[in-house]
Amino acid sequence: MIKFQILTLNHIAGQGLHRFPAARYTVGNAVKHPDAILVRSHNMDDKEIPASVRAIGRAGAGTNNIPVAAMSKRGVPVFNAPGANANAVKELVLAALLLASRNVIPALAYVAALDPAAPDLEQRVEHGKKQFAGFELPHRSLGIVGLGAIGSLVADTALKLSMKVVGFDPEITVDAAWRLPSSVRRANTIEELLKHSDFVSLHVPLVPATRHLIDDKRLAALKHGAVLLNFAREGLVDEDAVIDALRAHRLKYYLCDFPSAALMHVPGVVALPHLGASTAEAEENCAVMVVDQVREYLENGSIANAVNFPNVEMQRESPYRVAIANANVPNMLGQISTAMARAGLNIHNMVNKSRGEMAYTLVDVDSPVNDDVIQALAGIEGVLSARAIPSP
Repeated sequence: MIKFQILTLNHIAGQGLHRFPAARYTVGNAVKHPDAILVRSHNMDDKEIPASVRAIGRAGAGTNNIPVAAMSKRGVPVFNAPGANANAVKELVLAALLLASRNVIPALAYVAALDPAAPDLEQRVEHGKKQFAGFELPHRSLGIVGLGAIGSLVADTALKLSMKVVGFDPEITVDAAWRLPSSVRRANTIEELLKHSDFVSLHVPLVPATRHLIDDKRLAALKHGAVLLNFAREGLVDEDAVIDALRAHRLKYYLCDFPSAALMHVPGVVALPHLGASTAEAEENCAVMVVDQVREYLENGSIANAVNFPNVEMQRESPYRVAIANANVPNMLGQISTAMARAGLNIHNMVNKSRGEMAYTLVDVDSPVNDDVIQALAGIEGVLSARAIPSP
């Protein structure tokens, strides 16, 4: 039986790692020739990734720390755990809403600066509290940009607090649309959402199209005195534009999970130290989800929640299976079938799916597949990777 090697670049919750059967897996942070890498926040962009690596699993949602494009060229799927930390982030967004609406942070700073030995301490407290009077959340408007797993949970929580919720997500999936509460009003543009929201919460991935999604022009469209919350990705917001909006009092608060030198000590900024997924439950959920996905890929070739591959699953009907990643170009299936026929292999079952420029094929055959066949498949122009999957 083949023993798979798993390299961990960060601490991965034991509840996930324990799902690797010891008889079939070696797991650790010193593995030399890994079949797969598990990572959380470690930056892999400048890391040499061994040629032995067949999969990368991110125990979280974002994959900005992984060279996804380079892995795609090598035919290596990059898995993540969408939704596994959704509740943790939702709760932090809720905390941020309350911090902002009740002016908790400046109130704490005021109390911390008081002299506990002062004879008029009680009078100072009573006098000072007037400047921190806040407002309650019911009937206030929350605009949510991005209505995926986290955005939908935030919307549901806000509605239960009797807030009005408006959402914007031109890329919303069918599954996300089904999860979304029916009372969420859909905005046609971000500008429309910004204009009518007391709070704005961002829940979209960081891609070239969303970098600096909130810039000076969109901040100018924001409802005067609104609060901006960013517990998604740092680069979604132009920090210089946010600072200008705070100083001009167009923006009341900017609450985020991404401290930076530019934001430090800026009045109106509340920056937390990357606490979004920092709960034991979220770490466990992410680890379990990504380990199961990596196992399914290594053991059966199945793909679920890879950011660069299509989802592919095929029930095993033979102990002999081949997995092929290739460019999504014409006649690939014909060339794959021809190469197998020349090797005397009878195809029992096959599935092929594509996603953009990437395609992935699983083939069950009726007899063992030797190394010469794999090399012949790998030699087809456009094939990125090919492997025989061990018998279960």
